[in-house]
Amino acid sequence: MFFSILSFFQRCIKQEDIRKKIFFTAFALLVFRIAAHIPAAGIDSVLLKTLFVSSPLLSLLDIFSGGTLINFSVMALGLGPYISASIIMQLLQVIVPRLEELSKEGEYGQEQIDRYTRFLTIPISVFQAFAMYLLLKSQGVIPELPYINIFALILTMVAGSVFAVWLGDLITEYGLSNGVSFLIFAGIVARLPVVFGQITTSIQAEDFFKQIIFVAISILVIGLIVFMNEAIRKIPVNYSRRSRSIGTNFSYLPLRVNQANVIPIIFAVSLVLIPSFMGQFLLSTSYTQLHPLADFMIRNFDPKTFLYNAVYFLLVVGFTFFYTAIVFDPQKIAENLQKSGGFIPGIRPGSQTVSYLKSVLYRVTLVGAVFLGLVAILPSLLQLFLATANLVIGGTGVLIVVSVVLETIRNLESQLVMKRYAGFLDESVN
Repeated sequence: MFFSILSFFQRCIKQEDIRKKIFFTAFALLVFRIAAHIPAAGIDSVLLKTLFVSSPLLSLLDIFSGGTLINFSVMALGLGPYISASIIMQLLQVIVPRLEELSKEGEYGQEQIDRYTRFLTIPISVFQAFAMYLLLKSQGVIPELPYINIFALILTMVAGSVFAVWLGDLITEYGLSNGVSFLIFAGIVARLPVVFGQITTSIQAEDFFKQIIFVAISILVIGLIVFMNEAIRKIPVNYSRRSRSIGTNFSYLPLRVNQANVIPIIFAVSLVLIPSFMGQFLLSTSYTQLHPLADFMIRNFDPKTFLYNAVYFLLVVGFTFFYTAIVFDPQKIAENLQKSGGFIPGIRPGSQTVSYLKSVLYRVTLVGAVFLGLVAILPSLLQLFLATANLVIGGTGVLIVVSVVLETIRNLESQLVMKRYAGFLDESVN
């Protein structure tokens, strides 16, 4: 297996255009990681890292920022605002008719939606920058600043977020695959040596058996994530109008088990963070009558509590069904099948096809939703049963890494196949 992987990358390096894309992607990632270590002014870095180590919530936000938040660099927000804007635009495409029409206009419509997404990123980054300042000020990481300094800090963070999105666009255009996913991937992978160092230094002789179980569970989780990420439910489809000369009138409709990928976790963590953050904010105010409520919110929505994990799990499951219902519409699929002369064997076209697709989609989504929910609360479960330290990279980080690696490999394979066919065409022409 190792030699096949090595042979695959050797074939990629031999192709000049693929080699250029690999080098450009590596250079862009290097620039991103250097910028991620340029600290913003007025930050107590020691206190900030202590706060992140003690808070799995902030650690998860740091993952989606691309690893820039823990250093509170000039790119502290990273890609978080752009990810939020992308999710909002996807939801608006279902609500706003004009955006729905744009999404159906091919490449031009997609370019317009991407432009609107970038415009929306700026106000979201302003809001997140100010909210992050208030949070860190309440924790004593940032002193109370004059208005001009607050404005400069927010402007710096917004500019850093825009720069990160620009780098991602460059990787998408001139490098490998999706640039935004690659930057998040780079932020996670860059922290692996630190995580392994922390685990190694914390190992005690009496914990050796627990560490073996932890490693075994980690390998099992990675295998399950790969399996679930690639798993599909094939619904057979016959095409009565297809020409017999094609060779077959049979195909299938693929339904991915993990249709929503990591997006439901982003949705869920955005909501489950609110009670804890609100509690910390209320506790820092001078209104003492609100302090009991703040203490209740902080105590009950601590990541180690059952309530927090139960709410987090249910939110991930609920958002998985919600997002899947948006991106996969059985009514439209049934209409497209009927227009193209396709039908599911044993199922009548029309309303019966819609009902059948809904039932299959519900069962498949249920499996994917429960899986994503378990991945989201995996760090808390491991801390509870194995008494491990705070896992900076949990199941969510592994899910992102696996998704990016698989997507990149598929992209490279498709480019190699195109090169092979291009060679055949050149030989036939000659």
